[in-house]
Amino acid sequence: MDKNIDKRKFNRGHKGVSGRKSKSDEIKLIERLTPMADEAFKQLQIGVKAGDYKFIQLYLAYFAGRPKETKDINVVNEQPLFEINYDKIVEDIIDDNDDQ
Repeated sequence: MDKNIDKRKFNRGHKGVSGRKSKSDEIKLIERLTPMADEAFKQLQIGVKAGDYKFIQLYLAYFAGRPKETKDINVVNEQPLFEINYDKIVEDIIDDNDDQ
């Protein structure tokens, strides 16, 4: 195998096959799914009436929207493992120098 071959072209980013589908592709998909909309809503209604959790979750996600995600952020001041008293260190150094 040749080491000079660039493998990035296999990441689906090569020659326009990456990114969002074109608007015409989305319209074609909507046109294909539209005839099944009534049946899909009927099945959703049956699932919700049956009390199936997944149907209820799907219904509420579209009807009421998903709840806003919140994060509790607590900032805690860290306590040092040991406290360094620099004044005492300086005094010890001065005392050691005086003794010599």
